[in-house]
Amino acid sequence: MKLVVVGPIYPYRGGIAHYNAQLCRELIKDNHIIDIFSFQRQYPSWLYPGKSDKEPTQPQSKLDVEYSLDPVYPWTWFRTASVVNKKNPDAVLIHWWTTFWAPAYWVFAKLIRRNGVKIIFLIHNVTPHEPLPWDNLLARNVLKLGNVQIVQTQNEQERLHKLVPKANSILSPHPIYNQFNYERMLSKSEARKQIKVNPDRPTLLFFGIVRPYKGLKYAIEAISILESKGTRVQLVVAGEFWEDIIEYEKMLINLDLCEQVFLYDRYIPNEEVGLFYSAADIFIAPYIDGTQSGSVKIALSFNLPIVITDKISDQILKEAMNVQVIPSKDSHALASAIERSLASDQVAKEIVKSEDVSWNKLIGYIEEATYANNR
Repeated sequence: MKLVVVGPIYPYRGGIAHYNAQLCRELIKDNHIIDIFSFQRQYPSWLYPGKSDKEPTQPQSKLDVEYSLDPVYPWTWFRTASVVNKKNPDAVLIHWWTTFWAPAYWVFAKLIRRNGVKIIFLIHNVTPHEPLPWDNLLARNVLKLGNVQIVQTQNEQERLHKLVPKANSILSPHPIYNQFNYERMLSKSEARKQIKVNPDRPTLLFFGIVRPYKGLKYAIEAISILESKGTRVQLVVAGEFWEDIIEYEKMLINLDLCEQVFLYDRYIPNEEVGLFYSAADIFIAPYIDGTQSGSVKIALSFNLPIVITDKISDQILKEAMNVQVIPSKDSHALASAIERSLASDQVAKEIVKSEDVSWNKLIGYIEEATYANNR
């Protein structure tokens, strides 16, 4: 298969850049011919809420990438499309996650389709997590240009078909991440000492960029509920805050939880991901909205018990042992699920190498989309 892949990748940071890099490595490993096109910049700096959108550390393995697209310079859209068309690929796979890129992707996809090349959208979010009134229109106009749309949860598949009723969608759950050195885990006590928390107290992990839809306040409320019942735990929040951290600090003071909840307000580089996951007994994801979570899939690779809400559950999580799915916005349900996990002597089902959740499964769907006789 001769494939062009378009999307964020190193040195850009974040879940989709990691996802893209892992997918490209797996495609190369399977002897597919790929060309990777990424961005001269992802967003104008004044639009990016974090401190930086660049990865502070070295890549795990080097990939050949052409950084040619810019979201606000239309000539880069035309030039990149011309270069791609000259490569005459079997298909172009485009990562879709934000409508900010809708104008560029609309022009780019139109030019590619005009040349008879198949378009596959790999959808991380049909619309952004915090949508604006025009997002549905932008997403519809771009995603309908795809010959095939790969989605990763049933909720997103339903959302896609509401916008694009004739979408030719394939459901392929987010694969398990296995690139964060889970085979070199530290002991829990040693990892906790390194991140400077109580080495002997059961530890919950909330990992990733902190945004309103991830429901951190319900996690903090659950810790307060557990404390009131005499269940002593600690919560580690590891990730850059994209909302006001002062509100959370006030919450911790009001609930007298400053010694039970630790806020690491910074981007966690690749080299430290394993450290935080090794420190944890339970991974929690109390999302009140969203699609899927790469952080949860990392937790599966560490075989951690997981508590998530029904907003981001998928088939993989429903079938895994010791993954509890609870309603969103329910601190008491979260506290009860944590208690059950602490009392259980089960470990999460080891599914990292399962064919159903591997990158090979996703690649198989990409191959199917590339060679199928669809529109």
